[in-house]
Amino acid sequence: MEYRYIDGCDFAVNDALARRGFRRFGKYFSKPNCAGCRECINIRVDALNFKFNKSARRTMRKNENTKIILTKPLLDDAHVALYKKYHKFMQEKREWKYYELDFRRYYELYVAGHAEFGKEIAYFADGRLIGVDLVDILSDGISAVYCYYDPDFADLSIGRYSLYQQILLARQLNLRWIYLGYYVKDCPSLAYKADYKPYERLCEYVALDETPVWKKAE
Repeated sequence: MEYRYIDGCDFAVNDALARRGFRRFGKYFSKPNCAGCRECINIRVDALNFKFNKSARRTMRKNENTKIILTKPLLDDAHVALYKKYHKFMQEKREWKYYELDFRRYYELYVAGHAEFGKEIAYFADGRLIGVDLVDILSDGISAVYCYYDPDFADLSIGRYSLYQQILLARQLNLRWIYLGYYVKDCPSLAYKADYKPYERLCEYVALDETPVWKKAE
């Protein structure tokens, strides 16, 4: 991986990096840089042409009573507790490595560096925080930074629902793309991204003074 640390990153720089395949966590930016390997494919979903199928509409109906709040990224006990609960669940479900995370580390990864472009979409059921979707607003789309949810509410499919809400928000803002990050064919945690069509793939990683080329996936 190639890493960059940018303190005080503004909208224009974050926008340029995202459209060239960089992912942001706090003030840290990264992209794959593995010689001879092209397994990590950066994709972006066409939000304006996405079709909500029967399954998607069913998920939307299940969440008719789910409250949504769009705000700046927040840090409190509820956020950190939910984050830990989700990752302990994923450790058991998909054998993710579990790292103990405190307030400072959460701030560094998900709150710091949000400037004017970083947002949080929070999901509530009966006043209880059940999901957090962190995103960046770009000039032509929305970059999906990170999402976690309460496994006790798995029947609501908050992971999928959050992506549908990103698509609706993009349409509301007249933005075309949802930058989903890396698709890896044989990784269960990343392979699902190819299910959301139509989408484009980033052909190669280029420098900031070069134009990124995205190609529609067949």
